[in-house]
Amino acid sequence: MIQRRSHGNGTFTLADFQALGPDTVIEPTVLVFHPETISLGKGVYVGHQTILKGYFDSSMHIGDGSWIGQQCFFHSAGNITIGRQVGIGPAVKILTSQHRDAGREIPLLLSPITRAPVVIEDGADIGIGAVILPGVHIGRGVIVGAGAVVTRDLPDWAVATGVPARVTRLRNP
Repeated sequence: MIQRRSHGNGTFTLADFQALGPDTVIEPTVLVFHPETISLGKGVYVGHQTILKGYFDSSMHIGDGSWIGQQCFFHSAGNITIGRQVGIGPAVKILTSQHRDAGREIPLLLSPITRAPVVIEDGADIGIGAVILPGVHIGRGVIVGAGAVVTRDLPDWAVATGVPARVTRLRNP
């Protein structure tokens, strides 16, 4: 039997962050794990009940002026990089690790974990309830529709919707 251990209660002080830009707002009910691996740029907003789950040997960077809605969950085992002026709607999930199927004889929970970074470029907008899976690169100015599940890279200026997310058009110049 695997012995489990707590990851802590998510409390933090502003001094705990790797970097914290001026005019950043972190609402009181936000939980942060491994803040020493997280850097937030200037003027970032992090909404109520969001969980920023840093990871001891990886990083999370959120660029200047980005807005993170309430009840989001970011797990950065494989690294998360979010550019400047990115809007992320409420309840968005960003995941950077997953269990690899090691065959029927091994419970999936006990199978090896693979990690892959998520990158969201400047000016993108991620709709409410979207899920971004490991290894995805979302280009500059992309719009991801509400509830979309992004399983593959999206090019600059794309509009993507659905499950799995598909590019429906490119934004006008």
